Amino acid sequence: MPKDYAIVAGLGVNGLGLLRALGHAGVPVVGLYTDVRDPTAATRFGTKIRVDALSGPAFVEALLSLRSRFASDPVLILTQEASVATVSAARGEIGSFYRFAMPSHPLMEELSNKLRFQVLAERHGFLIPRAARLSAYGGNEAVSALRFPCVVKPVTKPSNYGKRFAKAYKADDAEEVQSLWSVMRGIVDELIVQEWIEGGDSDVYFCLQYRPREGRPSLSFVGRKICQWPPLIGGTASCIPAPDVSRELTALTDGFFEKVGFFGIGSMEFKRDRRDGRFYCVEPTVGRSDYQEEIAYLNGVNIPLAAYLDALGKGEAIQPQPKSQRAWRDSVGYAQARMAGSPDLLPTLSPNIKICDAMFRIHDPMPYIASKVYAMWRTIGSGRRGRQPQQL
Repeated sequence: MPKDYAIVAGLGVNGLGLLRALGHAGVPVVGLYTDVRDPTAATRFGTKIRVDALSGPAFVEALLSLRSRFASDPVLILTQEASVATVSAARGEIGSFYRFAMPSHPLMEELSNKLRFQVLAERHGFLIPRAARLSAYGGNEAVSALRFPCVVKPVTKPSNYGKRFAKAYKADDAEEVQSLWSVMRGIVDELIVQEWIEGGDSDVYFCLQYRPREGRPSLSFVGRKICQWPPLIGGTASCIPAPDVSRELTALTDGFFEKVGFFGIGSMEFKRDRRDGRFYCVEPTVGRSDYQEEIAYLNGVNIPLAAYLDALGKGEAIQPQPKSQRAWRDSVGYAQARMAGSPDLLPTLSPNIKICDAMFRIHDPMPYIASKVYAMWRTIGSGRRGRQPQQL
């Protein structure tokens, strides 16, 4: 293949946003995916290639095998936590054939581990709720000393974690933490139990960034969640720009990442505590794009393009392009959140904003259409499987 390609490893809503952002900018792009039924593979942007895995040795093997299709080293952009762990650990093999920005493996391990991040944030003086570690080696006393309710999360997520468990859980007391640990300990080695930050979904904010390695200014976008699925402890279902706190949260994110030496694609999530009005660090995302990454591009901040150009050595800064404000919505997660009782605060917080659906765009409608066809196919299939033969 001619020209300098970008490879987006992992589709879904996350990867779809990257393909659109890069494709609109004229970047030749390839999307890697594992599920032939993935509706996002129907996008008109980019060439899609199916691979057997997006993490582990099979992912490394797939990347090395694909390299021969390109005239020059492609730029690799990741969308999944497990892909980041694989590429970081195998950079000695992959780094000779692909271009990507990622700090040292020990730093990536620290930032990807929620307990180690907790220590880093506390060491450098950033606001973060108190937390305790729970593992097979103990931690019950430390957990009992926390102020409840608390959030319970795995310290690191194995690749099969999401098939059985939610992103996080809210526990009302130490007994509930123990109950969660009893069913999760077969999958994860340790949990982090962190004091709850008082507030709802709309008190959660994020700063999405691309950080060049040469010390140039970061490209940042600050947003605010409207609702999450599952409510209070889930992923982004709807979000809007947050220009009123952009300077403050960009400074906090820059400050933390500068102190630890992180560069590349990343973000920081914050939650504003309703009791004191201050922003507390929740967790970083490092080495990959965020689920709601496309909201930055929709509002004139093309983070994947900045990553692509920097990887090619074209160090000119990407400047935000003035645009009318846009909200971003995952319609499936949003519908589930609303059915679960989450309020729709958009009419109050940003009444005139245009809403962009994660799947549907007038210039790229096929992912949305494919998702509806696939949903109908699943409904028909489950109906057929549910039919029982009549008794004679």
